[in-house]
Amino acid sequence: MPSRPTAAHRLRRAIFGPPRDLADHRLFHRLSLIPFLAWVGLGADGLSSSSYGPDEAFRALGRHTYLALALSVLMASTVLLISAAYRRIIEEFPSGGGGYVVATKLLGERAGVISGSALLVDYVLTITTSLAAAGDALFSFLPPAWAGARLPTEIGLTLLLTAMNIRGVRESVLALLPVFILFLVTHLLVIGGGVLGHLPQLSTTLHQAGQGYREGLSTLGVTGLLLIFVRAYSLGGGTYTGIEAVSNGLPIMREPRVRTGKRTMVYMAASLAFTASGLLLCYLLWQVTPVEGRTMNAVLVERLAGGLPGGNAFLVLTLLSEATLLIVAAQAGFLDGPRVLANMAVDSWVPHRFAALSERLTTQNGIVLMGGAALAALLYTGGQVSHLVVMYSINVFVTFSLSMFAMLRFWIRHRRERREWRTRLALFAAAFLLCATILAITVFEKFAEGGWVTMVVTALLIAACFAVRRHYRAARATVDALYRELGELPEASGAPAAAPRPVDPSRPTAAILVNGFGGVGIHTVLNVLRSFPGHFGNVVFLSVAVIDSGEFKGADALAELTARTTAMLASYQALATRLGIAATTRMAVGTEVVTEAEGLCLAVAREFPRTTFFAGKLIFARETLWHRLLHNETPLAIQQRLQWAGRTMVTVPIRVGDSYARR
Repeated sequence: MPSRPTAAHRLRRAIFGPPRDLADHRLFHRLSLIPFLAWVGLGADGLSSSSYGPDEAFRALGRHTYLALALSVLMASTVLLISAAYRRIIEEFPSGGGGYVVATKLLGERAGVISGSALLVDYVLTITTSLAAAGDALFSFLPPAWAGARLPTEIGLTLLLTAMNIRGVRESVLALLPVFILFLVTHLLVIGGGVLGHLPQLSTTLHQAGQGYREGLSTLGVTGLLLIFVRAYSLGGGTYTGIEAVSNGLPIMREPRVRTGKRTMVYMAASLAFTASGLLLCYLLWQVTPVEGRTMNAVLVERLAGGLPGGNAFLVLTLLSEATLLIVAAQAGFLDGPRVLANMAVDSWVPHRFAALSERLTTQNGIVLMGGAALAALLYTGGQVSHLVVMYSINVFVTFSLSMFAMLRFWIRHRRERREWRTRLALFAAAFLLCATILAITVFEKFAEGGWVTMVVTALLIAACFAVRRHYRAARATVDALYRELGELPEASGAPAAAPRPVDPSRPTAAILVNGFGGVGIHTVLNVLRSFPGHFGNVVFLSVAVIDSGEFKGADALAELTARTTAMLASYQALATRLGIAATTRMAVGTEVVTEAEGLCLAVAREFPRTTFFAGKLIFARETLWHRLLHNETPLAIQQRLQWAGRTMVTVPIRVGDSYARR
């Protein structure tokens, strides 16, 4: 019988929840999101950026605040343009049109790994920036004496969100739904009240803006005024950072995904354009000026509602809703970051373990990594939003620029195949020029103020990805060489030479764990038979069909994976039959291979009492931490559990020589 759960296991189950039932055909439907919930979980990243994007842009204007009117129009236009481009990307990539996928498919693997690495750093900074901005919003209305608790509060929020996301995507989104609605209501009142309250003075404000513009031209000239405007526009780039998350998050959306994704994008774009441009306009109408230790939104709301009955309560409620939405926005990093990491793991750019799903069907390793990296960034910057926004914006527009260029190239190549090519080409050309311009200006303006950190970290991550890919390719070449050395053995599709011999549970049995019909598995079988000639009367081939992020794409994924695993086991049974040995197969399906393999092995041991278990394992000439990170220790982990249960398991070494170790 399986061992009794320990106290630590019961505590983990209480925090993260019980395992999902893979046999439930409604499972994927339950985990997926309708447009409104997708707007909450993914679009909140973009909407919440209105808490710091317009703030940074308005501060950059200095005394030339009259430019805020044109800036608000351009900011809204930028949101609508980029989101329109991503709606078209969703049409072309219905399974997920994130920057990594788009760049890989349309520009090649090298461009893909650059975009993917930039996205990973970006999603870490999504979490950090959102939670740091949430701390600023909270402590804008709390007593100044409490300021020392800001960073510990942000650290606690990071840990809380990490645990919530390990429980599951949909549950974490539902838990944060009320605060999202609260933000919408309070900020609609702020912007509506701010504009309507100054409507009688609108003509005066426009006249003053025109006068300020003329004075600016006379003192600074067209070039000087344009430089100020462009700098403010680029430093407000944090406003647009959440747009890509919707396109990348298609796999968790309800069918039909394309329609759901496009509708979510409309919700997000409309709400962000209205909020960001509306706040900029209100800063100008109410002549808001920066106050040390307070956000621009805090100053605006205090000026707007401070003298009204219940004004202070409304101030607290508005800033509280802003802080909580920023916490919701951090979800984008936990939702999309591990997904990008998993896609890169499937393509062997990062360790394969990041593609594995937990028993709660979340990419737990990726979530933990994103949470840990976000904590490191939070501690490095001390939670300073001005520093984080610069680091954040650079990688966002690296990904935007690559995606827009990829789609521009796509439509140039397919201009003779689709009637709508002219409008699509114009759309992506405009979006690419806009994104590349913002990227260039941000790097130029802020390189020495923290932008270099993002660029260095991203470059190091790209280099690490190439090193991981090189290692996996060398390992694959070694396995392929093993397969070629086997000579004339039965192919996977070959028919057995004779009918399978019936197994006899009373005879000694070799139970061999296999994963794919190839060199490692076949070598393990042959080594077992050579090492124990004539001893085993039966062979049982065992395999766990692992549902990872590359397999869990919908309700039919389980059946397809089961069919592939069954066919693979049949190939091993055919091999044993040709070798004159009675053989049968057993399989299990799950998300955690060690746990499922343990249960499968113990069930086989009860059916075949005289069983010895075997598994092949690559052995390196000089094993290092690098090898242990990239190659999982599944055979050893299973061996340890079976030995604890009183069963014998042998790991069959498959040696990889010095020449490989030096690759």
